Amino acid sequence: MIGKRCSAAVLAGLLVSGNAAAVEFRSVTEPAAILYDAPSTKGQKLFVLSQGYAVEVVVRIEGWTKIRDDTGEFGWIENNRLSERRTVMVKVASAEARQAASENSLVAFTAEKSVFLELVNMAAGWAKVRHRDGATGFIKVSQLWGL
Repeated sequence: MIGKRCSAAVLAGLLVSGNAAAVEFRSVTEPAAILYDAPSTKGQKLFVLSQGYAVEVVVRIEGWTKIRDDTGEFGWIENNRLSERRTVMVKVASAEARQAASENSLVAFTAEKSVFLELVNMAAGWAKVRHRDGATGFIKVSQLWGL
């Protein structure tokens, strides 16, 4: 019990001081990237992620990254299969990308669930995104995964 209290106290202190590590996301760079159950190509193949898929970085070790996907599943991927390019994924049935970061702004385009969009920047509860066809707009961050 003392260990748990101490760990909670340390975590709380880090969060208050702002020293806790920020969540890091990357995107899959290959058309089809295999996830393994261990940091080795000799590990069991779990599933394949498509190009542009946003993943959360959990830990990095020599040539490998442990990631978490939007469903909460964990796996290992080779570092060279990940890009610094940030993408996000629509997590609602349909998300309206607005011309400006406002509910009152006109709709620029609509993106369906599981569509990948390039993250351009963030603005007070909104993410400016770019569709692969070049269209840009602002979507509420609550409608996206990968931020």
